[in-house]
Amino acid sequence: MSTILIESIGIVAGILGIMAWIPQLREVWVEGLHEGISLPTFWLVSTALVLWLVYGALIGSLSLIAANLAALACMLSLIVGVIRLRKAPT
Repeated sequence: MSTILIESIGIVAGILGIMAWIPQLREVWVEGLHEGISLPTFWLVSTALVLWLVYGALIGSLSLIAANLAALACMLSLIVGVIRLRKAPT
């Protein structure tokens, strides 16, 4: 299989993976809803994303690097949003 095809599959998978977090980002940042969100789970996912990012860098995979950077930005944004909302006075 060609490298271009392999990277294309990785890019599509990365885009779909990032799109999966958009509804959650909207709930936190637009709607201000944070109940039921487990921060330990988000920290665990963020750690996994960092490891995938390192792996992508080590093997030189642009699709892994880009997708995991974007997904990590989503995760960190969610974590910051949830912490911000939980500290806000009610």
